[in-house]
Parts: sequence; structure tokens; C-alpha cells
Amino acid sequence: MAAAAARERTLGGAYALGAYALWGFLPLYFLLLAPTGPWELVAWRILLSLVFCALLLTVTRTWPRLVAIMRQPRLLGLTALAGALIYVNWQVFIYGALTGHVIETSLGYFINPIATVLLAVLVLRERLRPTQWVAIGIAAGAVLVIVLGYGSFPWIALVLAASFGTYGLVKKKVGPSVDAVSGLTLETMWLTPIAAVILVIVGVTGGLTMGAYGWEHAVLLSLTGVVTAVPLLLFAAGARRVSLTTIGLLQFVAPVMQFLSGWLVLGEPMPLERWIGFGLVWLALIILTVDSVLYARRVRAVR
Repeated sequence: MAAAAARERTLGGAYALGAYALWGFLPLYFLLLAPTGPWELVAWRILLSLVFCALLLTVTRTWPRLVAIMRQPRLLGLTALAGALIYVNWQVFIYGALTGHVIETSLGYFINPIATVLLAVLVLRERLRPTQWVAIGIAAGAVLVIVLGYGSFPWIALVLAASFGTYGLVKKKVGPSVDAVSGLTLETMWLTPIAAVILVIVGVTGGLTMGAYGWEHAVLLSLTGVVTAVPLLLFAAGARRVSLTTIGLLQFVAPVMQFLSGWLVLGEPMPLERWIGFGLVWLALIILTVDSVLYARRVRAVR
């Protein structure tokens, strides 16, 4: 039994690492889809994710599970709220990736763990440990440094952190009642009318790019549903098998990859003020991570 549990933990870690690695490559993948703009790209991402999830439900014969969830108004309402939040997150993320702000999108996901802790205080009324307050204070100072020193308000990063942090809070409220595939199916289902309206507007004003730039571009654009769903499913499979501490440590893989992509691959600027701001965020994350690991060890020792 111990060996089987160890194998499950190893497998779970591999699943979670795969999810975060795929998320880390997303900005570069979306840049391959030029000249598709951020509005059209998000619309196709929604519709094609829904199609992919429907295929998964058919192959796994889990449509009855989805139907059961749809009979519960509370769960339906929560999935609608989750859909709205993930739409904001996707739209801002893709806008940032396609307009030369990949480094700022990485900042958003670096800040996300701190935003999650702050939401726990504001929404769940949880009491924070002193070190967690220190981390939040340092992160706030980092944003101030970026605003004053770099001369630009990091709205992309803050919206990404707030939307994904709140999305995680809503998913926590949903709990195990909604599995990963059913959840994504419902979230994209709620967003389908918005995606349809966006495609109509883009088609009328500038023209759709799907099929207009060769079969290679069409194939890459068609795969956005798979690219969206696969890391979410890997994450769900990994989260069930490993501890929250492990997930907390692995979640930095994606923003590190995004940061390196923006800085080294895409050549986005990193002046001194930005390095100081990012350095403060990383310091806050180190404090938060060490505190979480030590707290988890103390809890296990008491048990």
C-alpha cells in the first residue's frame, strides 16, 4: 500500500508539472496564431473547448453526470460565475500575450498566490499568520515600485491575479460536486453566446482569420480547445494525488516560463525598476512558501 501511494504521488506530481509547463508555453503558442486578434482568439478558445469537452463526455460516457449537475441550481449559478471569471482571465491574458506584455502576464501569476491569501481574509474571514501579512505587504510595495519607477500601472497583472484568484475561490465553493470536464463544459457553455457575438462582430468589422491564412494556421487555431482543456484536466488529475504544499510549489513553474519567454525569447524590456518590483514579489513568494511548508509540517507533527 505504501508503494502504491508513493506511485500515486509521483504520478500526481508529473500530472501537475505537465499542466503548469503547458500553461507556461501558452503565450508562445498564441503568438503563433497571428494575425488572429485577442477577441477572435478567445471566442474560438471558448467554442472549441466546449466541442472538445463534449467529445470527452461522449468518449467517457459521463453525460449523465453533467445532466445531474444541471439539475442543481446552486451549482449552475456557481459555474456561471466561474465562467465569467475565466472569460475575463482568458481575455486579459491573451491580450497581454499578443500586445507585448508577456512579462506582465507572468507577474499576474506570480502575484496570484498572494491574491489568494488576501481573498481568504476578505471573503472567507480567515485569520492570517504574521508572515503572511508580511508577504502581502511586500507584494503591495512591489506594485508601488513598478507604478512609480516604471511609470506604468500593471493592470494586466492585477486583473489576472484577481480574476484567477476569485475563480479558484469559486471552484473551491463548488468542491468535488463538479468534476473537471463537467465544470469546463458548463463554464464554456455559459460563454458560448458571448463567443458567438464576438465572432459576428469581428467577422463584420475586420473579417475572421479562421481558414483565411492557410491550413497550418487553421489547424493551430483549431487546437486551441485541446490546448485549453488538456492542462486543466492534467491539473485536476494531479491535484487529487498530491498535497496542497506540492501544488503550491509547482504553481511557480508557469509564471517562471512566461517570464523567461517574455524576457529572453521575445526581448521585452526589463529596466532596473521592473527588476526591483519583480524581486520584491519573488521575496514575498519565498516568505509565503516557506511559511506554508513550515505550517504544514507543524500540522502533521500535531496529528
